[in-house]
Amino acid sequence: MNAVPDGVVQHILSMLSNVRDVAACACVCRRWRDCVPYLPALFFPRNAFDAAAVGGGAADEAIGRMVAAVSRLRELVIYCPFSMARLPAWLAMRSASLRVLELRMDAAADKEAAGGGHLDCVALATGLEELRLWGVLMTNAPAWGRLQHLRVLEIVGAPLRDTAITETVAACPNLTDLSLLGCDCSGDVSIQLSMLQRCRLDFLGGGNCSLLLSAPRLESLEAQGFTWISLRGGHNLRRLSIAKSTGRVYKVDTGRLPDLEYLSLRGVQWSWAAVSSVLQCASEVKHLVMKIEFCGDFDVLQPFPEIDLVDFFNGHPKLAKFEIHGAMFAALCQKNSLKNLDSRFCIPCLEELLITVRSPLNAEQKLSTLESLVKYSIKLQSMVIRISQMKNCHDAADDFFEEICKFKYINYRKVRIE
Repeated sequence: MNAVPDGVVQHILSMLSNVRDVAACACVCRRWRDCVPYLPALFFPRNAFDAAAVGGGAADEAIGRMVAAVSRLRELVIYCPFSMARLPAWLAMRSASLRVLELRMDAAADKEAAGGGHLDCVALATGLEELRLWGVLMTNAPAWGRLQHLRVLEIVGAPLRDTAITETVAACPNLTDLSLLGCDCSGDVSIQLSMLQRCRLDFLGGGNCSLLLSAPRLESLEAQGFTWISLRGGHNLRRLSIAKSTGRVYKVDTGRLPDLEYLSLRGVQWSWAAVSSVLQCASEVKHLVMKIEFCGDFDVLQPFPEIDLVDFFNGHPKLAKFEIHGAMFAALCQKNSLKNLDSRFCIPCLEELLITVRSPLNAEQKLSTLESLVKYSIKLQSMVIRISQMKNCHDAADDFFEEICKFKYINYRKVRIE
């Protein structure tokens, strides 16, 4: 290393971010220590300090010294416990250069967060472009003013109020990426962002929570935990995933989605009006995942209504990959589902089909549907039939499984059983 030019040494050491590595290298020699101010990032892992250092305040002193030593700091990540009272001073020291900030707000920080206003100091980093917060308490919106340069905002594992979300997002008008993951919230969430391209909203709890999202440039949306969803300006949307593990989805209003490539609908219970609305708007979808167990607008769980197979695939002519689970497959296997089949019908683009069979009931009609899907899908490459979750409490289960095996052997080039 003594023969390596100073610029190369500086470049090599600039790839370090873990503070333990930085501290060790700074002790090697003066030449290496002189490279510390040019480090672009500092990462304080969860175990950066022992319990004695954290409790005695030595950890805060060490963080402060290292932040002060790195004069061109662009990225600061702190996962270890720290005192919120010291954060404003650290951010003020590097406000001109700091672009990425990630904080894990728990342990010692939790006690100080109860008083509120603990995140106001983020506004000191006026050039911030990416902000990630873990375990933050946000019952009131922080006083950030307007973070014009912020492009990425991610909040994980936080109890939130709907008004705090609306006001916080409004303070970041130029966001392109928004993620609220594992957050506990109820009420009406309203988000209006003209530059937003990617959005992930994962809300916990079984209560009613509605989403009003206006984002004309949105390309990807993942929404979990909402009862009502209204999307405005989703014409550029390419990926849409909606899920609710508890409770019901009553209404989804997206408008037409001409560029949609991937659509995933999951949950225990959806109203059929919400399901049919999304499917009609996504007529150009190429990859469809349907994993909804029941329909019904009230507490009574109901099966899907009968779906005409010809009408469904004529309404989704570009569908290339289709994952059908339980209720949706049963709806395509009703008495009149195949009544419109004729020699002119074909499924033009379907290449991959994954079917989860949950019940052996109505076995003859299900086999007819499987045969029709193979026969009329002119580009079909693979059909996977999952029966591992099939309820085996009926005498017909063994007979049905035998018929599925026969079907598989007849179409062994395309069909396989999981």
